[in-house]
Amino acid sequence: MFKTLLIMILGVTAGTVGDLLLSKGMKELGDISTMNARSMLSVAGQAFTSPKILSGTFMLAVFFVLWITVLSWEDLSVALPMQALNYVIVAFLSQYLLGEIVSPLRWAGTLLICIGVFMITKSSGG
Repeated sequence: MFKTLLIMILGVTAGTVGDLLLSKGMKELGDISTMNARSMLSVAGQAFTSPKILSGTFMLAVFFVLWITVLSWEDLSVALPMQALNYVIVAFLSQYLLGEIVSPLRWAGTLLICIGVFMITKSSGG
């Protein structure tokens, strides 16, 4: 179980960093929901050359490799809930790195996620 937890923490961290980089990169490119087709194509071109978006995509690829590694030796019913640790890391890093406001209710939900992941991990015999 230690091996699974270690690889999941590394994977979830890589995925979270990837998500944060994609979010930061896309916010720098602007809101595409109000753009016309020509502007969207321009933004797509910029996205393919953005260091943040490229780095975020790489980190998500690292997550994927670690995820399929875990799936090769762990039950999905144990591994998948462990991915919920992503919510915990996202809450912390979004607040401290992106300056987002995380409400007390969201922190309470994050605590519930931690409790649930702990219960599932313990139920697998670890």
